[in-house]
Amino acid sequence: MTGVRLGDIDVNYEIAGEGQQTLVLVSGLADDLHLFDLQMDTFLNAGLRVLRYDNRGIGATSRPAGPYTTAQFANDLKGLVDHLGIRNFHLAGISMGGMISQEYALAYGGDLASVTLACTYAAPGPFCSRMYGLWREMAPVMGVPAIMRDVALWGFTPEFFENGGQALAEVETAMRFLDQPVPAYLAQLESIITHDSTDRLTQLTTRTLVLAGESDILIPVELSRRLHAGLPNSTFALVPGGHCCLWEHPGPFARAIIDFVQG
Repeated sequence: MTGVRLGDIDVNYEIAGEGQQTLVLVSGLADDLHLFDLQMDTFLNAGLRVLRYDNRGIGATSRPAGPYTTAQFANDLKGLVDHLGIRNFHLAGISMGGMISQEYALAYGGDLASVTLACTYAAPGPFCSRMYGLWREMAPVMGVPAIMRDVALWGFTPEFFENGGQALAEVETAMRFLDQPVPAYLAQLESIITHDSTDRLTQLTTRTLVLAGESDILIPVELSRRLHAGLPNSTFALVPGGHCCLWEHPGPFARAIIDFVQG
């Protein structure tokens, strides 16, 4: 992994693979670049070059005072890809990462060959807004690991808790020892509370895949369907699992992105 100073932050990133097509991965709330560990072999075996990085506020990237916005995150990514000289790349983000990817495609669509928006929305709506309000109140009292352990209950399907075995143990351990200070978590959280691209979706003309976990109740599938309906050049697809489908069913999640990128 490598760090570079970009504006007001040091950004931690990793590039793997030698493929001609570059896939840039954007993580979600309270997730560092290791969010995509289970997909990496599949992406690399498909011949892709993969860039992943830590957003501001998490991992080895700087954690300045917030609040943050999804547009600000997109500008961070723009600085990184410009520094690395990456153009005509495929962008894929999940959850908050999907919101960041929307802002990137709206501001810098000329950089992109395609964009994948996974388990995400154009605007949070009343259900998600109430949920985030609770997280904002709970985090200073309970700490971020407690919030994320609760989130896991809604992010995975009941079947995963019955049959997840070692994978479940690893997820719960990662949540229990999550290293993100409350101020950084709240700064990131604010970005998904305020994100709203609804009135700008017709301007996002990049070839787009809207991907959802078929059992997602954390960001309800209906919000992903509304996002798809508002985009002029999008395909909609479902994969098994809930909001955390990339952990619960890593193969189908990776395959859906590869099929779209290479199709």
